[in-house]
Amino acid sequence: MIRLPKLSLRQILIVLHDLLATVAAIVLTFYMRFEDKGLYERLGGLKLFLPFFLIYAAVVYFTFGLHRNKWRFTSVPDLYDIFRTSTFLAVLLLALDYVLLSPNLYGTFFFGKITILLYWFLQMFFLGGFRVAYRYFHYAQILQRVKIADATPTLVLGRAADAEVLLRSVESGVVKNIWPVGILSPSVTDRGQSIRGIPVLGDVDDLERVVADLASRGNRVTRLVLAPSALSPEARPESILIRARRLGLSLSQMPSLDDGGPAVQLAPVAVEDLLLRPSVGIDYRRLEKFVSEKSVVVTGGGGSIGSEICNRIVAFGAARLLVIENSEPALHAILESLKGNQSAAEISGRLADIRDRQRITNLIGQFKPDIVFHAAALKHVPLLEQDWDEGIKTNVFGSINVADAAAAAGCAAMVMISTDKAIEPVSVLGATKRLAEMYCEALDEEFGRRDGNGKRAMRLISVRFGNVLASNGSVVPKFKAQIEAGGPVTVTHPDMVRYFMTIREACDLVVTAASHALAPERSDVSVYVLNMGQPVKIVDLAERIIRLSGLVPGRDIKIVFTGIRPGERLHEILFANEETTSEIGIPGIVAAKPVRPSLESIRGWVATLEQGLARNERAIIYNVLRDAVPEFRGETA
Repeated sequence: MIRLPKLSLRQILIVLHDLLATVAAIVLTFYMRFEDKGLYERLGGLKLFLPFFLIYAAVVYFTFGLHRNKWRFTSVPDLYDIFRTSTFLAVLLLALDYVLLSPNLYGTFFFGKITILLYWFLQMFFLGGFRVAYRYFHYAQILQRVKIADATPTLVLGRAADAEVLLRSVESGVVKNIWPVGILSPSVTDRGQSIRGIPVLGDVDDLERVVADLASRGNRVTRLVLAPSALSPEARPESILIRARRLGLSLSQMPSLDDGGPAVQLAPVAVEDLLLRPSVGIDYRRLEKFVSEKSVVVTGGGGSIGSEICNRIVAFGAARLLVIENSEPALHAILESLKGNQSAAEISGRLADIRDRQRITNLIGQFKPDIVFHAAALKHVPLLEQDWDEGIKTNVFGSINVADAAAAAGCAAMVMISTDKAIEPVSVLGATKRLAEMYCEALDEEFGRRDGNGKRAMRLISVRFGNVLASNGSVVPKFKAQIEAGGPVTVTHPDMVRYFMTIREACDLVVTAASHALAPERSDVSVYVLNMGQPVKIVDLAERIIRLSGLVPGRDIKIVFTGIRPGERLHEILFANEETTSEIGIPGIVAAKPVRPSLESIRGWVATLEQGLARNERAIIYNVLRDAVPEFRGETA
């Protein structure tokens, strides 16, 4: 039994239009092609032929899906479908004329090649013409609304292909309140061209001239939109930002089409977007395939790293997400943010502290996740040097609680977010994160020995990275706040260097590392380090942020050196000496096979830590940390 497709009113109207267009094309073709006598001779056959041809044409239109395309978005692929359907129908007429209605049967050709060619042109014109006209009518309406709404005159900086994405978004009404009046492209081939009616007025270096020229003609530009190509290092985006601020122009940026996020959603240009080496290329199809339809738990989901992991997990198509967070405002904020993503994922959040072993065990056990991303931690070095016991409770015992709960729930993998400060640590933060790494590594090895009974063993991996730009407590927000307050900008030491990466880049690479750990063949690596390029001098970073703010270091804003704080060191280290590193074939990630103590030894140290905490014996605690992490050089007083 043939089931007819269920059509909406809009689709029914499209079908009726296309059938009327077919009738008009056939009838007009005959009136244009034949004289009175020839037309009269064919009227009877035409009346008999037309109903059957319309039925066949309807089947062809449904097959090619002409009824599914929205006219307001009519594009080249839609016109190509019209070309294919018209050609298909014309070929049918040719077959009828030369096979079924040959001169031997009918006495003469009923259509003729010229008639069929004329019909082909008219059929395409009637099917496509009204669609194009409707799109232009809708476009004209948008232009009128934009003018009435006094949308901001805007210059688009970037290649024509990038600019066209924004122009289409403005035309469709997705992007509002801006009206592009010109494009500045770094490509020589774009000069003198017009993209969707918007002229390419020059190069990026012509910014001041173009703004002045437009202002003299009554078009005062107040906003710049930077396309992805304008944010590449070759385009010198720092210079663009400085010049735009001198001109008093506000800036927005378009996200890259391959970043896994919304294709057309303008965002402010943040200083930190311009501070790095080119971002590591991410295989988003790999991540979508890995995360799709999985159940995921994120601890510390309200923090800067945890919240971005939540956003990325939802964007990659997870079926269920449980956000665990001990801060009520942070949990509320991330849940509200995730609701705005309009994702099909089932999202829930629970207030809980990872120190509460029973609570964490119950929550994760009831949820039964496929993957746990453990981002909850205390991370501020000076604070943990002062309140060392709190660092141990959260970073060591809390991580153990999460790992054990994930294992008990039958989880496929747990990913612990670690830090480069865990290698040869000089701080409580580094020592506690290293001990948590070691517990996960030892548990991973233990599960690996059990593998082989037909059921894949759980993986526990650690991912290390350095400072994350714009994360809570990082230097960039601190420097920006100090600059806004008029200075000075404080730097601990002129030779202090750190590794940096963006929050999104860090989180995408964390998920990528998890996908490698859960590959069909179990790997013997359990530590993943993100490639952050060359370390950056903090003082150079401070000077650059000052310049990007339109000020001069030393003249407008002073830089003051305050001295190295307890628990800090000048340079960070990514791998321990005994760790064997290896490339895993994924850009941006290097893995290592750590040398780990036995699980029994680690549990012994953990038991002693628990006893020392109960008696508040700092010396014992530090001795245990030194036994567990021999490279630890922290002070007990």
